[in-house]
Amino acid sequence: MLTKFIFRNFKSFRDDTVLDLSASKITEYAEHLYDTGVEKVLPIVAIYGANASGKSNIYQAFEYMSQYVVNSFKFGGDDDSSQKSEFDYMKPTPFLFDTKSKNQESSFEVYFIDTSNESAKSYQYGFAVNSQGVIREWLNRKAKTARTYKRIFYRDTETLDLTGITAKYRENIEVSLEREVLISSLGAKLKIPKLKFIRDWFLQNEFADFGDPAESFFMSRFLPVGFVDNKEVQNNVVKFFSAFDDSIKGFHIEKISYSDSDNSEEHYTIDTIHSMIDSNETASIPLRFESDGTLKMFALYPALQMVLERGSILFVDELNARLHPLLVRNFIHTFLNSELNPRKAQLVFTTHDTWQLSSDILRRDEIYFTQKDKQGISHLYSLSDCVDEDGVKIRKDENFEKNYLSGKYKAIPCIQDFRFTEPHNNK
Repeated sequence: MLTKFIFRNFKSFRDDTVLDLSASKITEYAEHLYDTGVEKVLPIVAIYGANASGKSNIYQAFEYMSQYVVNSFKFGGDDDSSQKSEFDYMKPTPFLFDTKSKNQESSFEVYFIDTSNESAKSYQYGFAVNSQGVIREWLNRKAKTARTYKRIFYRDTETLDLTGITAKYRENIEVSLEREVLISSLGAKLKIPKLKFIRDWFLQNEFADFGDPAESFFMSRFLPVGFVDNKEVQNNVVKFFSAFDDSIKGFHIEKISYSDSDNSEEHYTIDTIHSMIDSNETASIPLRFESDGTLKMFALYPALQMVLERGSILFVDELNARLHPLLVRNFIHTFLNSELNPRKAQLVFTTHDTWQLSSDILRRDEIYFTQKDKQGISHLYSLSDCVDEDGVKIRKDENFEKNYLSGKYKAIPCIQDFRFTEPHNNK
């Protein structure tokens, strides 16, 4: 369970940026909170802000960290400078608009709690990376009742401290570690339990970027696990759809056969089945002919299914795109319902849907804003940390939507008239 994500010098975020899912000491919607026995944690964070303010960069920062952890064991070992290595495609993008930052490393750190058992151990893991490779990496852990973290490993360009790694594994790490490779990633490849656990924590989280048309197209063609062969899975998808469209009664799936025997990928046509209005018969149409909203929910289903089963995190960029506000609300409620979400999965999403600010669903510490200043630097802050012009904290009974749109919390676009040509001066 994620409690805090900290990153620095990544894209439009130059300075330390903190997404804190530890609950603050406010009183509303206490039933939302996950009590881990260590601290109380938020199930949801919604991130608002103007276009180009940096919302998507928060999503991309966490996705970048996850991909680096999962894949970096493959990044080293290429001495052929004439060809790009896999690391070249994973170099971070620092803040580029000042000469100091663009040459500095980008850093990423998470705090999370293992809720898979009663031990509820807390972990602090992070790394800093630049265009040459990993500059620092660290992993600390503490027991449920402990006050301080205990080091498992630390490395920088001059130090390699594997204090908390079992002695029999240390030599393998020392021999195999390269500057582009993370210890967490290499250790998972070497089947070192403590390090495989870290890699797997990142691996089980899911991402859905609906700000990227290509990714949206790909996701809509990604089938839920067991969907092709398992009628129960298909029925579960129908139940999922029935929350917003009860006209879909089932699916007809047919495998496509290719004459090219080299084509090893399996492809299917999927039709949705609907009832006829004047008989007991049914009609079917290709899934691709369904509405954009239905296709988006179909694209979201596999990721939602995975995180609810694992108790992991779902990051969604532009959750509101092509979805009715009531449907977004229903999606959020899935994470707040202990029967639907018994493993305490979390949802972090970006959105422009201000109706959720006025629908009595979000705590103040579950609402974040991004604001870009005149220097092009993005900043992230929580509504629970906002104060009014008199220095007084925002009250829980305020109209959050009205105040946000009026600019009280900032993080809105500076609106001016569209001018394509200068007006004629007729004399």
